[in-house]
Amino acid sequence: MSLKRTVKKNLITKHRLHKLDTGSPQVQIAILTREIKLLTQHLQIHKKDHSARRGLLGMVAQRRKLLMYLRMNKPEQYQEVLGAHGLKK
Repeated sequence: MSLKRTVKKNLITKHRLHKLDTGSPQVQIAILTREIKLLTQHLQIHKKDHSARRGLLGMVAQRRKLLMYLRMNKPEQYQEVLGAHGLKK
């Protein structure tokens, strides 16, 4: 289960830092947050889908690493990302 191309493109456009930016931490966190939300909804219906659950845990870990990077190196952008996605500290 992955995001549709148009949804991913819109997320990149909304969160990019410059015109050619597709891989900054802000963009990656936005994409991961949307995928985590979709997988969480999927797992509420399909409780025994253990492979999806394992993928979800990997995505959450990756997002946590990106958030830690932002918190250490760019605290102002970290706060913006938390607010934009409704994440807790």
